[in-house]
This record gives sequence, C-alpha cells and structure tokens, in this order.
Amino acid sequence: MEKFDIKKACKALYSAPAEEFAIVDGYPLNYLMIDGAGDPNTAPEYKAAVEALYAASYTLKFMSKAALHRDYVVPPLEGLWWAKDMTDFVARRKDRWRWTMMIAAPDFIERPMAEDAIVKAKEKKGLPALQRLRFERLEEGQAVQTLHVGSYDNEGPILKRLHQEFLPARQFTPSGHHHEIYLSDPRKTPAEKLKTILRQPVRPAS
Repeated sequence: MEKFDIKKACKALYSAPAEEFAIVDGYPLNYLMIDGAGDPNTAPEYKAAVEALYAASYTLKFMSKAALHRDYVVPPLEGLWWAKDMTDFVARRKDRWRWTMMIAAPDFIERPMAEDAIVKAKEKKGLPALQRLRFERLEEGQAVQTLHVGSYDNEGPILKRLHQEFLPARQFTPSGHHHEIYLSDPRKTPAEKLKTILRQPVRPAS
C-alpha cells in the first residue's frame, strides 16, 4: 500500500527557499486543530495540546488504513501564532502569545471519520485536551513564506525583514496569522539545524 505524503503532494506549501521569500498561492487544507495561549516552552497547556493532536492524528491514520485502505504519512506539526497586542509577539513576550496548533489531514479524510478518531483517541489515551480538538478547513490564499534554519528564538531578524522590507516593497499587507510549519523534530534535532517554514498570508495593500 503506497503512503500518501502531503509534503510531496502539496510541495509548494511545504517547501521554501532558505532565508529568502517566495510568494505562494495557497489552497484549502483540512486540519485537526486546537487553540490555546501561553509560552510554548513552559505552558502545560501547549504540551497537552500537541500530545492530543498527535494522538488523534495517528488514530486517524490507522482508521484510514483499515477502513479506506489508504495509508499516509502523518504531516508535520503546524501553528498559527498571534497576540492581542502584536508588539508582544514581535518582542517575544511568549507568555502573552495565543496559538492554534494543527496537523493536516489528506483530502480523502472526511469529517465523520476525523471526529470519530478524536473520540477513539480519547477512549484509548484519556487525554483531557482531546475534547478541545476540532476538524476544520483552512484557506489562507496568497502568502509569502521562507525556510528558517536555526532556533525558533532566532526567527526575529527574518520576520523583521519580511514585514518591514519585503511586504512594503511589494505593496502587501498581512491578512492572517503568522503560520509556522515544523519540518524538524526538536527532540532529535539540534536547535541550530531546526527547519521551519515561516508563512504570512497577505493581500494587496491597496
């Protein structure tokens, strides 16, 4: 059974030039999502959210293989990030951050199966955060993205260049939350080698 890999099927959305900017036309993708707030390095809510996402995503993968005879690679973790006062986001005051963490699902996965996977994962794992998961379609439209190599805490300079130089020069303005796609496993990868796609949905400034 051949495994579907969303990173290959949607290559434009899961690859980008390192430290340079690419304009992409996004298209809708389905996600398991969970909302929260607080510093991802220290907030128990964040750790619980990510654990719940992976539990449901792997349950869904095995359900797809059994019921649909379609296997797939569980996609990477992604996150939407913002703050009530965006200066808190720029200044990296992480305790004031808000986030939606998410993992994509192939288009052949329909809502009933995804919601059933959440229920089954909760029955098996007993993780309280699973009750906060939802299945939702996200469409960001046009966006600008880059590949950042290095620590998450070193994203500041490239984001500053994106928002203060690249977007104004091309007469773009942000139209959605800052979006990150984590291509590396931080448990196994040194901080200086982490690969993260940084994406900003945009619209014409005029």
